[in-house]
Amino acid sequence: MAIIVAVGYFLIPSFLLQTYSSGSVNQALKILATSTPFVVTHVATPVPVKGIYMTSCVVGSKSLREGLKKIANETDVNSIVIDIKDFSGKISFETDNPKLKGAISERCLARDMKEFVGELHQAGIYVIGRITVFQDPYYTAIRPDLAIKKSSDHEAVWKDFKGLSFIEAGAKDFWSYIAELSVESYKIGFDELNYDYIRFPSDGNMKDIYYPFSEETVKADPELGMAKVLKSFFAFLSGEVRSKTKAKISADLFGMTTTNPDDLNIGQLLEYTLPYFDYVSPMVYPSHYPKDFNGWLDPNKHPYGVVKYSMDKAVVRVKLFNDTVASTSVDVLRPWLQDFNYGGTYGVPEVQAQMSATYDSGLDSWLLWSPSNRYTIKALGPIASTTPKD
Repeated sequence: MAIIVAVGYFLIPSFLLQTYSSGSVNQALKILATSTPFVVTHVATPVPVKGIYMTSCVVGSKSLREGLKKIANETDVNSIVIDIKDFSGKISFETDNPKLKGAISERCLARDMKEFVGELHQAGIYVIGRITVFQDPYYTAIRPDLAIKKSSDHEAVWKDFKGLSFIEAGAKDFWSYIAELSVESYKIGFDELNYDYIRFPSDGNMKDIYYPFSEETVKADPELGMAKVLKSFFAFLSGEVRSKTKAKISADLFGMTTTNPDDLNIGQLLEYTLPYFDYVSPMVYPSHYPKDFNGWLDPNKHPYGVVKYSMDKAVVRVKLFNDTVASTSVDVLRPWLQDFNYGGTYGVPEVQAQMSATYDSGLDSWLLWSPSNRYTIKALGPIASTTPKD
């Protein structure tokens, strides 16, 4: 006798609306079960966070990204930072959002980003999405009116020494775009949103640069004008993202924001980020510190010392901020550490020295940066808090 699978048939795909023998009912129901829509998940922030970085090109390669997932499964790493928007301004996942569709990358794209993030969650891995903010050649091309210009020609878009252009930090239309991207990223599963290049440019012809939205503010307050512009952006972004998502948000800063009292001529001031972000990540890569920093002829040769000195200073500043302005724990600090060769070789001793310095500063979380996505795996086991001779 034939049986018609008709119960709730209006929910059944058309290819199932046919006659089945009694022996085929279970098969039909299995097919129906596989058509269940994908459910986006989120995981809680681990304590501590120990993360590695994944580029947009690697996340778009199933074979390459499996290697980084394996690192998280087999070491102390419990978090992965994935590029959402990189230096090109293009985004690494597909979306039907009309405000974002034009930005989908043709170069590095993970068509299954939502499913991959869910897969990481199933493995207990916390997923952080990195958004390169004001460095954005794509957006400056479609909205040159929002770009930083040349002072010699206010119609010409300024570019840094790498040929990359920047959106002006005071361009509020772009603020809304970043907020839109942030909300969309949370919707597909990213647990935390990490903002990089939240600054004015630092390398290029700085004598021929013009800020169409911030020029007046910067000239009126040469010491803190840029920082005030960024502080306004931080307040806007924090308000938008927190009101529309449950995402954690974090900010990447130059390493010397922990030791310098000024804004480094890029608008980054540690104290101006603290009220608006759940985590602040100074990029304390020893290779990026100048010769003779803190008396070290070559900071590359002092990975423990550079990180320890820098994060000690950061802890003091956060505690002072906490005493005078707001209630902020030092746990807000989560440094980016170096796992790439630049100016020196970084292997197990150098990577572990930076981790130890972080722990000895009273902190327990870190992120590890390698632009090649190759990591010193032997450095990622349990690391004791030690103070090596530097």
